[in-house]
Amino acid sequence: MKPKKKQYIGAIDQGTTSTRFVIFNHRGEIVSKHQLEHKQIYPKPDWVEHDPIQIRDNAFQVIKVAMKKAEIAPEQLAGIGVTNQRETTVIWDPQTGKPYCNAIVWQDLRTSELCKSMAKNNNINCYSKKVGLPLATYFSGPKIRWILENVPGVKKAAQKGRAIFGNMDTWIIWWLTGGPGKGIHITDVTNAGRTMLMNLKTLSWDPEMLDIMGVPDNMLPEIKSSSEIYGYTAQSGVFGKSIPVAGDLGDQQAALFGQTCFSPGEAKNTYGTGCFLLLNTGEKIVYSKSGLLTTPAYKIGGQPAVYALEGSIAIAGSLIQWIRDNLGLIKKAPEIENLAKSVSDNGGLYFVPAFSGLFAPHWRSDARGIMVGLTHFINKGHIARAALEACAFQTKEIFNAMAKDSSISLKSLKVDGGMVANNLLMQFQSDILNIPVICPKITETTVLGAAYAAGLAVGFWKEQKELENNWSKGKQWEPDMNKKTRESLYKGWQKAVKRTFDWVE
Repeated sequence: MKPKKKQYIGAIDQGTTSTRFVIFNHRGEIVSKHQLEHKQIYPKPDWVEHDPIQIRDNAFQVIKVAMKKAEIAPEQLAGIGVTNQRETTVIWDPQTGKPYCNAIVWQDLRTSELCKSMAKNNNINCYSKKVGLPLATYFSGPKIRWILENVPGVKKAAQKGRAIFGNMDTWIIWWLTGGPGKGIHITDVTNAGRTMLMNLKTLSWDPEMLDIMGVPDNMLPEIKSSSEIYGYTAQSGVFGKSIPVAGDLGDQQAALFGQTCFSPGEAKNTYGTGCFLLLNTGEKIVYSKSGLLTTPAYKIGGQPAVYALEGSIAIAGSLIQWIRDNLGLIKKAPEIENLAKSVSDNGGLYFVPAFSGLFAPHWRSDARGIMVGLTHFINKGHIARAALEACAFQTKEIFNAMAKDSSISLKSLKVDGGMVANNLLMQFQSDILNIPVICPKITETTVLGAAYAAGLAVGFWKEQKELENNWSKGKQWEPDMNKKTRESLYKGWQKAVKRTFDWVE
């Protein structure tokens, strides 16, 4: 009898700017990975789109290349997890697999007037007791309604069962499991919880919310847990054999899971395209009075759902890309740190990147980005520094709101995402929060979280304790700023934020 080949877990991370496939071993270490960027499409001011077909093709390609790099055969993959940019909305024909239009990205603002029209007595929180979310352009429900009302033929197609909806997790899993005629149409509680259509308590589609948003229930995927076998890869597809597709988490919840924040009171902040701070509140639903979101954190198989408070910041890493691509101050994103280090402080300059309005805790779609405090003294180094500091200031706003809502005083913050490589930013984050900031050895926590969810479902890992044992500290930053400086800097930031309000009439 031949010895069984070594087993691994694979996970797809379908993000806002790129798609990658990462293969992990039992220790949660990366064996192989491959990544491809996709096009950002801006048809009009405030509109942001992606081509779902390009994303699907990229997903298949990154799987092939990562497997080839590692010289791993398909039968060595015990299972596959999926994590994804949340809220990005695609509607397609289940018989052909053809999308009716480009995917509308989470940053897109075209549903601004629609959201206002649905608010009872101009109250954006009128449905938050049901769905945990304010009425905002961010979420999938208004995007679905916009497509039904504005893209010719979609409403009729939906009535005939020829138009189905998914966030990117649903789209990718549908194709992985066979596509037209075969694909499994599912989502998990963390992604369904970002639509404004799922009831937080029942974890099922809410008939009243479907009616308000004008969404037929036959368009919607079946809601599953975040960790179970949903189906198997099509033998004719990229793997050439059946592999369990067994994990599904929205990207920020996946990062919380990958950071093994399994106990109430544990929190993580991800510095990616946007910035997302999540606090585990356990099986208890904590409603926010401070502009945060209440959202499912994860649900493992038949266990009760775990919830989180979330603060979402629209622009973080994408601000550095904007400085690179639109201003040309740097050639590569990592160069921002040295440019920012060329000055000793921000010189009184504040940069509030409200390019898509302001998310938590303000929820102002009328806000737009500004730089304030410009003088003859300001140079490109100050602009770079103010851009990095903006990420940390926005995180502090969320941090303060979380402490208020949860009555939990966070003693440290676990961090992950691409920007944690920036020492200047991480030190400033620790300084402005006045707590230690801790980065794990494996910083790819989003895709790791999806791998963990899939691995638990197929028995690759037996229990969550094994995952906690995998976590180890990589780097830690300690606060080193006096109270007076901290308070003065933050006061300046709060003044700057107010200047962004009411820009769009």
